Formats: sequence, C-alpha cells, structure tokens
Amino acid sequence: MDLILNRMDYLQVGVTSQKTMKLIPASRHRATQKVVIGDHDGVVMCFGMKKGEAAAVFKTLPGPKIARLELGGVINTPQEKIFIAAASEIRGFTKRGKQFLSFETNLTESIKAMHISGSDLFLSASYIYNHYCDCKDQHYYLSGDKINDVICLPVERLSRITPVLACQDRVLRVLQGSDVMYAVEVPGPPTVLALHNGNGVGDSGEDLLFGTSDGKLALIQITTSKPVRKWEIQNEKKRGGILCIDSFDIVGDGVKDLLVGRDDGMVEVYSFDNANEPVLRFDQMLSESVTSIQGGCVGKDSYDEIVVSTYSGWVTGLTTEPIHKESGPGEELKINQEMQNKISSLRNELEHLQYKVLQERENYQQSSQSSKAKSAVPSFGINDKFTLNKDDASYSLILEVQTAIDNVLIQSDVPIDLLDVDKNSAVVSFSSCDSESNDNFLLATYRCQADTTRLELKIRSIEGQYGTLQAYVTPRIQPKTCQVRQYHIKPLSLHQRTHFIDHDRKGEGVFKSDNISTISILKDVLSKEATKRKINLNISYEINEVSVKHTLKLIHPKLEYQLLLAKKVQLIDALKELQIHEGNTNFLIPEYHCILEEADHLQEEYKKQPAHLERLYGMITDLFIDKFKFKGTNVKTKVPLLLEILDSYDQNALISFFDAA
Repeated sequence: MDLILNRMDYLQVGVTSQKTMKLIPASRHRATQKVVIGDHDGVVMCFGMKKGEAAAVFKTLPGPKIARLELGGVINTPQEKIFIAAASEIRGFTKRGKQFLSFETNLTESIKAMHISGSDLFLSASYIYNHYCDCKDQHYYLSGDKINDVICLPVERLSRITPVLACQDRVLRVLQGSDVMYAVEVPGPPTVLALHNGNGVGDSGEDLLFGTSDGKLALIQITTSKPVRKWEIQNEKKRGGILCIDSFDIVGDGVKDLLVGRDDGMVEVYSFDNANEPVLRFDQMLSESVTSIQGGCVGKDSYDEIVVSTYSGWVTGLTTEPIHKESGPGEELKINQEMQNKISSLRNELEHLQYKVLQERENYQQSSQSSKAKSAVPSFGINDKFTLNKDDASYSLILEVQTAIDNVLIQSDVPIDLLDVDKNSAVVSFSSCDSESNDNFLLATYRCQADTTRLELKIRSIEGQYGTLQAYVTPRIQPKTCQVRQYHIKPLSLHQRTHFIDHDRKGEGVFKSDNISTISILKDVLSKEATKRKINLNISYEINEVSVKHTLKLIHPKLEYQLLLAKKVQLIDALKELQIHEGNTNFLIPEYHCILEEADHLQEEYKKQPAHLERLYGMITDLFIDKFKFKGTNVKTKVPLLLEILDSYDQNALISFFDAA
C-alpha cells in the first residue's frame, strides 16, 4: 500500500530552533491535538484547528530565544506540561498557558538541549551537562567537545538513571552520575537522539535512535556494560543532516513508523519489515530545514498526520485526509461552498495586507525625507553549517535565511575549489583575484532565484594551506543590508579526530580558600576558559561548612567599621546644626564630641570609599548564594531578607540566618 500524504500549512511563527514543537496528548484516541511551539522571539504559542483555521489556546509575551521545548509530567501519566529552555532559565506552563515554574539554573552558558523525565531535568549547554532533580543540582559533566543533544533512557523501565550525550566529536557518552560509564564512537557527528518507538522498545527500554549531521540514521542498544549496534542507514542519496526524529504509526498497520526531518527540508517515513529493518515508505521535500517533527492528529478527527515545523517558523501538516473525496451532489455543493468561502477569506486577508504594506511604504517614504529621520539596519537570522564530508573529502556550507536570499559573496584567503551541487539553482560568477597583493584567492558571487531561502555550497580545500573563508549574505529586504559569516580552514582540514587517547597524560591543580565564593569563581572561570579552548576539565570540590562562619568572622571587623563610619557621617550635618543653634557643644556626649572634632577626616575617608559598604554587602550576598549553590539550591529569593538583616547588622543574627537558611 502506497502512503499518500497531503500538505496543509497551518500558521507561521518566528524563527525556530531544533526540537521546539510538540503535540499535546489528546483525551481520546485519534481526537484532534493541540500544537505547542516556541520561537526565537521567546514566544510560546499553543493552537488547535477549528473549522479549518488555526485558533490560539494561549500565547506568551516575547522574551529570550527559546532553544528547546519538551513535554513532561508525572511518570506513567499523560505528558501535558510544557517546559521551555530560554537562555539559562527553564519555564513550565500548563496546557492552558498558566506558568507554574521559573527555574534559573545559573549556568554560565545558554541551554542548548533538554530532556525531562518525571522530576528529573537533564540539561546541556555547549559543553556543560547538568542533571537536576526537583530543581536541585545532582550531577555535572564537562564534555571535551560540543554537546548537540541529551536524553535519558526511560527510568520507569530501568532501575537506573542513564543519561546519554550526543557530542560533536562523533561520540555518544553514556553517563553514570557525573562520570562517563563508556563512550560509543558513531559514524558521524550525532545531532539528535530519540528513544526507539518513543519508549526505548520493550521491557529493557535500552534502544536508542540517533541521527548525524552527515545524514546517517542508526539504532543502538545501550546496556550497562557495552553498546550493541542493531542497524544503520547510510546516506546514499546525499541528503541533509538529521535534525529531528519521532515514532508514530502513520501507515496504520499497528507498528510505529520512524519519522525523520532533515536540514535540507526532506521529510521521510520508514516502516519496519519482518526482520525489524527500516524500509523507506515515503519522502517529501519542503523548501527549508525541518526543525521538529511529530506524529498525531491536528487538522481533523480520525485523520493521522505528520506535523513539522521549519526554520522560518511554518507549522505544516502532511495529512492522510484526502483532498478530493468521493461524495454525493449535496456534499459536493457543500464542499464547493466551503472552498469558495475560504478563497474569499484569503482574498480579503491578502487585500488587507497589501493595503497595510502600501500605507507603511508611504509612511516610510515621508519619514525618510525628514531631516530628523534615522536609518535603521534591519536584523535577520542566519542558520549556517560548515561540515566535513569524509566520503568525498569536501566541506558543505549551508546558509539558510528566514527571508529570501538575494545574493551570497564567497571570499577566501586560501586556495579552495567550489564544487557543483545538484540542489543549487543559483547562478555563480567568478571575479579575478590578485592573491599576491591582497591575499584573495577566491571571489565568487551566487545570485539566487526569487524564492530561495536556503543555499548549499560544496568546497574542497588543500591540506596545509589554512586561513579563513567568508560568506557575505544579502537577503531581499530594504534597506539593503548584509551579514558576514567566517569559517576557519584548518591546517589539517581533511583530517578527522581519533578517539584513542593516552589517559596517563593528565594534569591536576588543587585550589584552596577560606571563602567558598573564591572556589565558585575559580570553578566558573576555569570552566569558561576550558570551554573556549576546548579543554576537558574534571572539577571536583570539597566544602567545609565551618569555612562559611570563619569567612563571616573575617568580614565582621571591616563591615562593623564601615557601618559605624556611615552612621557617623550621617550624624555630622545634624550635629553641626545643633552646634550653630546652641552656640556650644558642652551638652553633647563624648562620642558626639569626637564625631564633630573628626568630621573632616571622617567625610574625607567616606568619600574615598563610597561603595565599600555595598561591596561588603555584595561579598556576603555572594557567600550566601554560593554556599547553597554547591548544594544545588537556589536561594536568590531569600536575598532581600538577608539585606534586611545586614541593614540592622548583628554578627550573631547573621550567622544564625546562614545556618537556618
């Protein structure tokens, strides 16, 4: 049976990242589901279909770019709670849009990947992995290369928590706590992880799917001792890298199929034969990269479909609902009437948009003639990828823009060859270069067709000659603007890293301090600098609770002096006024006499260090936060209470507050 799916475009949001769209489970089988999606504007939108139109359930206000969106809830119940990762914060919403969680992770990098299992939260930034349980820090790992995705084998099927990291150095790292249990070398840089069949298959729950940036798809079993490779699909048709995977029975034979979305816009469906080997059943090309893919029912009850989101924010369904249905005369008349109404509605909407564009253009022309007019450069996002294809020893440069591309200028200061790409419809022209005087070895311009939003180039470099390749991307927007992207051509540009490393060559540094904040700063800075230099660091720490009290006692004399100094300076004006009014100061106590006599000296000292008290407050606040940060607890909400105690400072009360909190 051939699988026939018809395309339906539902709506468009802002630019989207990988894995930021989900379908909320329906209350009954094959009932229509709500779609929830997050975009780069920081907006989370949930919508459903009513009478063929997208109707919003809720829509949040803009905020930081949303990097990931996952569904969660109590294990073995419907996963209906919505969790998003934006910058270093995790937020949670109900399916009605009510926010119930705001968790600041305090990570030094923005979150790139997220997985949720019950009360366990697994996060990764570019190089840092963290595991939280009930928002308390449990485990930490610093990867030697960029982490592209994170997942955990199903806890409900296993007696252990087994996180798996997909790392750019062609390795899956299987963790136990904060340590690597073992590493699995895979055929390409893994970009996405998914549990096979959505649950890891069977009682073991150990089957894991992964896709790579060079388009390979594979299944592996993650046991406690070693990996078991089950099957692998090569990318013989030279399609794009895999960005998203889901399992759903779209064929309708009772067995879940494999849904795959690629960065060249290809959507694929794989069914399984009698030997449990995947067989391609359906593929369809969209015009831009597929960032998320889900199987479910959105457009109409009882009609299954594949729902995808694309880079520019389109939510599209590939549905089993037939476009042309066999019907009687009455039904045909009704369908024709519905179609006419829809066409009429679209025409009205188009006319309204054209009128609005005309108005805005006139306003722009009028304002641009004003002497006070200011020109603003329009911003636009670029989704780019520069990867090595080891099969033909070439590099793929993929440039994708949210709007149509006008032209791309390629410039290189090292000799490279541009190879033909079948998917590339742009017209290329070369300019002559004077490599001796200005280090230009290549100048080429690609002029794109009117609707091109994605351009793929193939480049071959010469090993030993290294430098920089630059792409100047100009989209079809007014006023004309351009973005430059740089890509480094390495000396051993056609080499691939090895994973056989001598672990005996290990360096170690031990840092000790009376102040926990010092250790916290060292940990953050070392992690950041190691991340910049791609150095693998294993950081462990031992915290002595007595050190906190000791540090507070060290700060006490300085804090007490500064509080007394501030108090004395505040009294000077009032005491001087009394002195003028009364004519003498004999009635004042000796302490106030002393303040008046030393007034000039006190004011001079206070002027020299006006923010010294604030700095001491800051040190104590940091000490308070860092003490509990190492325990995995966020106490920022208690800082106002701490400041109140400092304002009416008493050493014993402060120490008691640290102990009680």
